[in-house]
Amino acid sequence: MGAVKTKRMPRAVREQQMLDAAVRTFGQRGYMAASMDEIAELAGVSKPLVYLYLNSKEDLFTACIRREAEALTEAVRAGARPELPADRQLWSGLTAFFTHTARHPDGWAVLHLQARTHGEVFAAEVAAMRAEIVAFVTQLILAAAREAHRDPDFPEREVSGLAEALVGAAESLADWANTTSGVTARQSAATLMNFAWAGLGDLMAGRRWSPPEDGDAPGAQAGRTSPVR
Repeated sequence: MGAVKTKRMPRAVREQQMLDAAVRTFGQRGYMAASMDEIAELAGVSKPLVYLYLNSKEDLFTACIRREAEALTEAVRAGARPELPADRQLWSGLTAFFTHTARHPDGWAVLHLQARTHGEVFAAEVAAMRAEIVAFVTQLILAAAREAHRDPDFPEREVSGLAEALVGAAESLADWANTTSGVTARQSAATLMNFAWAGLGDLMAGRRWSPPEDGDAPGAQAGRTSPVR
């Protein structure tokens, strides 16, 4: 009898299998501890085939970062629907973010833990993704602020720091949620909305917290709310 021929899998499908196996391995074991032998075995292919498709461990890790970053960015953009009011856009975007990171914990570990600590090239890939998300959140908040103030020239600097803080808080909360039993994406999003929206709501209403003056007596006035000018 002749040898049984197996159906050849398209390269794109096979490559995604390899990336799936690599993300799982890198996410759970870390970049340094992960081996190409282990990734090949998990993907059900030979190690030479992994090298043929993806060149090296470094190139494979970079491909994982890019794929996971693109998927996360697309999820956030799709979640924050532009037809919704500002608070609902933010809520929907945050819910999409936490849903994605909960469903893909290994991918999130690759992006937020592994890539940032194993070389400038990897860190730069994640920084580019983060900058895109921060820019998206900045424009979301800015558009809402300009509408609330009826001021098309409301300065971006008033909200850019808020966007940075919000994204940073979301990243930390995703880490916590993924290691804390029973925390849902909806709960994580609600936690951050309760933490952040009070301040954003004040901004929309034209109110800003101001620090005490240097000459204030200790404890006399911890802070004050003043109109945004």
